[in-house]
Amino acid sequence: MRDTITWGMMLRKLPTIAKAIPRVVKGMKVANVKDPTQPCGLAWTFEQATLRNPEGLALLQNDVALTYAQVNQWANRIAHHLISQGIGKGDAVAIFIENRPELLVSILAVAKVGAVSALLNTSQTRDALVHSLSLVAPVAIIVGEELVPAYCAVRQRVAIAETRTWFIADRDTYGSPGISPDGFINLMKVSADTGDAGRNHNPPSSQQVFCDDTCFYIYTSGTTGLPKAGVFKHGRWMRSSASFGLIALDMRPADVVYCPLPLYHATGLCVCWGSAISGASAFAIRRKFSASQFWNDVRKYRATTLGYVGELCRYLVDQPPSADDNQHGVTKMIGNGLRPGAWQQFKTRFGVGHICELYAASDGNIGFSNMLNFDNTIGFSLMNWELVAYDHDSGAPIRNANGLMSKVAKGGQGLLLARIDDKAPLDGYTDPQKTEKVVLRDVFSKGDRYFNTGDLLRNIGFGHAQFIDRLGDTYRWKGENVSTTEVENILLQHPNISEAVAYGVEICNTNGRAGMAAITPAESLATLDFSELLSFLQQHLPAYAVPLFLRVKVKMETTGTFKYQKTRLKDEGFDPGKTVDDPIYAWLPGSQTYVQVTTQVLADIDAGKYRY
Repeated sequence: MRDTITWGMMLRKLPTIAKAIPRVVKGMKVANVKDPTQPCGLAWTFEQATLRNPEGLALLQNDVALTYAQVNQWANRIAHHLISQGIGKGDAVAIFIENRPELLVSILAVAKVGAVSALLNTSQTRDALVHSLSLVAPVAIIVGEELVPAYCAVRQRVAIAETRTWFIADRDTYGSPGISPDGFINLMKVSADTGDAGRNHNPPSSQQVFCDDTCFYIYTSGTTGLPKAGVFKHGRWMRSSASFGLIALDMRPADVVYCPLPLYHATGLCVCWGSAISGASAFAIRRKFSASQFWNDVRKYRATTLGYVGELCRYLVDQPPSADDNQHGVTKMIGNGLRPGAWQQFKTRFGVGHICELYAASDGNIGFSNMLNFDNTIGFSLMNWELVAYDHDSGAPIRNANGLMSKVAKGGQGLLLARIDDKAPLDGYTDPQKTEKVVLRDVFSKGDRYFNTGDLLRNIGFGHAQFIDRLGDTYRWKGENVSTTEVENILLQHPNISEAVAYGVEICNTNGRAGMAAITPAESLATLDFSELLSFLQQHLPAYAVPLFLRVKVKMETTGTFKYQKTRLKDEGFDPGKTVDDPIYAWLPGSQTYVQVTTQVLADIDAGKYRY
């Protein structure tokens, strides 16, 4: 079986395992805060890092370089002002700022108060923005100058007092607060008035934050198209930052994490920043990801560690080769979604020794990490998990005659379930009904509870797993289950294709969903030989998995976290009237190439002229 981990492979890792044992023990002790009266969480870990490394660099962006002591003092000033304005423990404070130091300092200040940061997606506007705010009913909001127009457009629909509508100028505000527009309070200006006492002393409230207190609301995509607000507690911050920073990456004060990911999501904020804080390391950020400037930034900040998502790596691989590709100090990287097709290519070309691929969801209770540096795996988890058989059409796990679920055999793929217990509690969503929908009861024995991740994994041995697909992203055609990830990986192996997104579409009078893929040519449409491409796909994929339709896109649209917009692609299907400037091609039965879909070809397909 491909990528199976064998005894021989594990034996070769014994020196690595032996070396890691002390930090694993230390990390588990830090991660598993069981005493409900023990101070912990984001503010506590940052204050501990400040005690360990006060003059060490903490935040870097462009020409801004702040030490742990400076960031902690800055956050203290803001925290004292929030407290003076009546913000207290458990209050939701919406934060609407793009990637810059002020975002992280604001989040840290809110955590010191014991309040909850509602991390608004900076690309949201209008109804989606109003919906996100209404889910958590914030008592205050902090708005960056760059997003003032978006907030002003919905301000009359949101019940937040003007006296608690704070503004942060789009500049380096550490030394100069800037000028706020009418209707906003300049947070940096008013918080500067707290004086030395407010700057030099951590507020007592930061010692009154415990493992079961909520740290953030992190928004995830909802089935209705509108976001859900996931609850992320301080106890989970401890597990995340220690597991990834101490155990998986062994972060130290000399390390620098470079992270161009959006910080309103858990990978950038909790995994990457959390890892940096756990090691009292520096955290370098970028406003928005740039493939052309990525390695220049890495060299500028002297980064040792990268934060990534899979598509970011694909963009870097697609850049023209350079003699400087491996001229950097990066030895390790952490993130998720790196496809097997790009894994070894990235590792070899850029000379990164350790790819710590992880699996985690901001709304879940389990995390995997590739601590032992095997290829093409999300690693292992210290939590209790199982892979179970599921019904492909409904996505529901299958129960046997006794009403219990069935585990899949080693090497098989199944639906990932994570046990909910004291070691791995489920924080869920702000809406209890949405939380209840993802909880499965009486799974293997009466009374047990498991979180349904909705993800398909394969057990590749020794507790390690391989991500296969989101359950909703697989489709069934000709009685077979097709993994979109598998199809995408093969398409990306073709030298003339730089991006690929696979999905299933319905054809009139057929069962299941036929395969379709949106592709971006490496150079231009003219470089694609559709007969050769079809032959290539037939050689590398089972017949039922070869896409019947192709949509050629000059540029693939992605979300702020570089995820492709599959829902929109599925909805538009292979109708050239809906895809506008993107030509559609079809592999018609009996032919040996893809032909362009015209209005007439579409009508013939819909009329059943072709037998699929």
